Amino acid sequence: MNGAIEDEAALIRAAQRGDVASFNQLVLAYQGQVYTIAYRILGDAAAAADATQEAFLSAFTHLKDYRGGSFKSWLLRTVTNACLDALRYQKRRPSQSLEAEDDEHSLADVLPSEEEGPERAAERRELRCFIERAALTLPPDQRITFVLSDVHGLSYQEIAQVMNVSLGTVKSRLSRARAKLRDALLAHPELLPDEFRQ
Repeated sequence: MNGAIEDEAALIRAAQRGDVASFNQLVLAYQGQVYTIAYRILGDAAAAADATQEAFLSAFTHLKDYRGGSFKSWLLRTVTNACLDALRYQKRRPSQSLEAEDDEHSLADVLPSEEEGPERAAERRELRCFIERAALTLPPDQRITFVLSDVHGLSYQEIAQVMNVSLGTVKSRLSRARAKLRDALLAHPELLPDEFRQ
């Protein structure tokens, strides 16, 4: 499942009454998306798994506080808050992940398409990995905005709901994030496809 649930409202109402099975159905529907967002924000599989678990635990604990509107936005706010907590903790106790960077990528990310040769696929993958690493250097508010917008395709309005900020703040953060990533790419023009090199 990718977040589309037939009767989400009924599941939420049942879960609010303490029905764990209904809450588990909500978890199954959203766990992939929640984990992926956490991974893109934190850049570490173990930290993302912890943030995902923390987000669902918090969501279950505070489900009675949910008052309607987009459940997805409410849930994504919970995971972005868990990620912010994790980033604050990392800042106080920095550590480097020892796991392979590429564990989270699917075969579709690695294998060339029929129209694309192996060299072009390798270049695309190298560029994607560079952007992912560069995004991890952004300030947390800009990183989260970038991930929600440019990686997961949320609208400005959805991001504003998730982050509990104004549309203007979303646009400003995204503009600054994109400018920093553009500058990082311009410092490494060899990573850009030929048509984008100056």
